[in-house]
Amino acid sequence: MTSQSQGIQQLLQAEKRAKDKLEEAKKRKGKRLKQAKEEAIAEIDHYRLQREKEFRNKQTTVMGSQGNLSAKIEEQTTENVRNLTSSYHKNMESMMKKLLNTICNINPELHPNFRHAV
Repeated sequence: MTSQSQGIQQLLQAEKRAKDKLEEAKKRKGKRLKQAKEEAIAEIDHYRLQREKEFRNKQTTVMGSQGNLSAKIEEQTTENVRNLTSSYHKNMESMMKKLLNTICNINPELHPNFRHAV
């Protein structure tokens, strides 16, 4: 009987050791998964930063050229406004004289299609 209880004790101890090993393996697996997840997140962040940097460089290149284009358009617009203003001031007097001359010097005439009522 003692040998049976001793055999049962050995089985219980073996079962406990197996259970402890299983728990230890689960803990190691959890640690490895957590570490792999952290490494993946770090790699993703690094890749995202690299791609954002490339995007900003390309954006600066494109927007920089558009900025120059915008400055050229602004300069051309200013020049056109300046030319129109000078043309206005130069021709205003002569146009006013022509307009007033046309309005004030009226020659009353009958229209060629006018028919006399008989």
